[in-house]
Amino acid sequence: MTIEDIETFCDSFPGVTKDIKWEDHLCFNVGGKMFVVTSPDAVPPSATFKVTDEEFEEMIARDGFSAAAYIGKYKWVKVDDINLLSKKEWEHYARQSYNLITSKLPTKVRAGLGL
Repeated sequence: MTIEDIETFCDSFPGVTKDIKWEDHLCFNVGGKMFVVTSPDAVPPSATFKVTDEEFEEMIARDGFSAAAYIGKYKWVKVDDINLLSKKEWEHYARQSYNLITSKLPTKVRAGLGL
């Protein structure tokens, strides 16, 4: 897996924008809200994404995974190495995080994004 692979998945979702936050984090956003945050310059590259309440404890119990700094209380998981997840798992978690974020957007914002 590469950051470019994750970028390809995320770019395929409707209404996605990208920006750099905190000097070196490539963030994928929808409706002005982040749904995946990557650290492409880290060695190895790492990433953070939102999971369901049911998955959170299971995910952070895995080696190389932890509650994300500052936003872990909102069920965001940090993976220390993006290669700890397969391409299929990345597709699932990126899509799921996107869906979790878009479901909380105001109706008017979702409509403007074509959702």
